[in-house]
Amino acid sequence: MQKLMVCFSLVALLACAVTVFPPPCESEIYCTGPILHQVQKAKLFDDDKYFVDMKLRAAPDIVLLAFHNLSNESPNMTVPVAQLQEFLSTYFEKPGTEFETWTPPDWHDKPKFLGGIADQELRDWAEKIHSLWKSLGRKVRADVQDHSELYSQIYTPHPVVVPGGHFFLSLFCRYGFVPNGGRIYYERRSQPPFLSLMVESYYQATKDKEFLRWYLGLTLEKEYRFWMQNRSVSVKVNGAERVLNRYYVQVGLPRPESYTDDLELAEGLTDGNDNEQLWMDLKAGAESGWDFSSRWYKEGNIRNNTTLTATRTSQILPTDLNALLCRNEKALASLHRIMGDGDSATLYDKAAARRLEAIEALLWDAESGAWFDYNLMTHSKHFEFYPSNLAPVWAQCYSQPEMGEQAVQYLKGSGALQFPNGVPTSLRESGQQWDYPNAWPPLQHMLIEGLSKLPSEEAKQLAFDLAQRWIKTNWLAYMKYEAMFEKYDVNGDGKPGAGGEYEVQLGFGWTNGVALQLLDQYGATLTSGSRAVSSGLLLPLFISATLMLQ
Repeated sequence: MQKLMVCFSLVALLACAVTVFPPPCESEIYCTGPILHQVQKAKLFDDDKYFVDMKLRAAPDIVLLAFHNLSNESPNMTVPVAQLQEFLSTYFEKPGTEFETWTPPDWHDKPKFLGGIADQELRDWAEKIHSLWKSLGRKVRADVQDHSELYSQIYTPHPVVVPGGHFFLSLFCRYGFVPNGGRIYYERRSQPPFLSLMVESYYQATKDKEFLRWYLGLTLEKEYRFWMQNRSVSVKVNGAERVLNRYYVQVGLPRPESYTDDLELAEGLTDGNDNEQLWMDLKAGAESGWDFSSRWYKEGNIRNNTTLTATRTSQILPTDLNALLCRNEKALASLHRIMGDGDSATLYDKAAARRLEAIEALLWDAESGAWFDYNLMTHSKHFEFYPSNLAPVWAQCYSQPEMGEQAVQYLKGSGALQFPNGVPTSLRESGQQWDYPNAWPPLQHMLIEGLSKLPSEEAKQLAFDLAQRWIKTNWLAYMKYEAMFEKYDVNGDGKPGAGGEYEVQLGFGWTNGVALQLLDQYGATLTSGSRAVSSGLLLPLFISATLMLQ
C-alpha cells in the first residue's frame, strides 16, 4: 500500500513537459532586486521564506513601479519599516492561497498491511499515520496557471502529497531535472537524483510498460545527462582519470528563502568573490538535502564549532550521491533491458562499471572498511562518521562481497550505534540540523535496507535492531505530541530534533513513509516496548531524501 501511495505521487511528479535547462530566476521581486533586499533586511517575518512565498495583488511591473516611487521618497532610498509593512499589505497576500486540499483517490481506511502488525499499540498507531495521507494532499489552484506572474509557485496540473508544513513535495517540472522546490527561486537547484529509482519502483508495482516507455527516454535519461553534464568532475588518481559527481550551483547570490542568513554569513568576508562562492556553496548544500552539516565544511573546520562560512559543498565528492548515481545507472540498464533495448542497457552497464571503479579508487578505504567523501581541495578523504559512509551498501555498488561485511564492522566500531533512538547524522555537534544529535528517517531507511541485503545473519539482525529502535522513537514521540516530525533527537525517547535554519517541521511525508514501510515489513515482530524480538528482512522502498522540497 505504501509503495503504491508513493507511486501515485510519482505520476504527479512526471506530469509537466520537459524543456531546456533554465536561466537563473529573473524575477525582480522573488529572486533579486530592491524589494527582496529591503523586505528581507527589515526582518518583518520570522522566516525569510514567508515573503518569497507571498502572492502579488497586482502585476509585477505595477508593484515594482510603486516600490520605486516609494524608495525615491525615502532617505537614502531605504523605505522605513512602517511604510514597508503598508506596502506589503497593499500589494501582497499571505502565502498558502495557491493551494487547495486534496484527498488521494486510492486512499483506503483499512489497508491490508495493518493486519500484519502484531503489536496492537503499533497497529493502532499505524492506522493513524496512514490517515495522515489525507491531510497532506494538495492541489495547485488553477489561478496559478492563469496568473503565473503573480506567484513564486510553479504551476503543476496534478495534485501531490506534501512532506510537511515547511516543504512541498518534489515535482518533475520542465527543466530536465527535479528542482529543489516548487518555487521559481529554486530553478537552478536540483534534488538528489532519485527519480529513476522511483520509476523503477513504480514499474515493479504495476508492470506498466507504456508508462515506462514514455518516461524512460523523456525524463530519466535527461535527468541523468543533466547530472553528468553539469555536476561531474574528472579527478586523476594513480595515472587514470576518474569521473564522479558533486553538488554544484552556479548562482552567486543569497538564497531568497534564507536571504538575511546568507547576507549575515558573508559580512565577515572582505572579497566579493568569496561572498559569491559562499552563496554558491550554500545553494549546493541545499541541493544535497543535507542543509546544513559540518560534512560540507572546509578541511580543518569539521571538528571546530565553525559557522556556515566554512561551507564548501562544491569541493566535495559525496559518497551517497555517487552511490545513488551508480544505482541509477544499474536501474537505467535494467529498464532499457525490460524494454528490449540491449544496446542502451549495455551503455549504462558500462557507465556503472566505470563509476564503481572510480568509487573504489577515490572513496573506498580498505583499512577502515567503509567509503568516505573526497575533498577536491586537499585531494584526501574525510574520515568523519556519517551514515552516508555506508551508502554503497544500500546501492549494492561494491565489487567484493567482503566489502559489505567490512562495512558492518565499521558501523559497529564507529560509535554511532550507542544511541537507543536511532543513528545520528554525524558524531559532531555543530548546531546544524544534519549533524549530531539529529537522526533523519531517510538515512535510517538507507542503513536498514542496505544491511538487510547482506548475506550474514549479523547484518540482518542489525537491520532489524535499527528498525526496532526507530519505530519505538517515532511511536514515543507520537504518544507525547500526537505528531510525526521530520527528524528526531537520538538522546531523548520521542524527542523531536532541532537546530538549523528553521523550527522542526510536523507532517511529515518521509517520516510517515519510512515508519509505515518498516511496520509493513517487520510488523510481525516489532513492538512498542523494548523486549527482544526475532529478526526479519526489509524489502526496498525508494523514498528520497530528496522528497524534501522546500
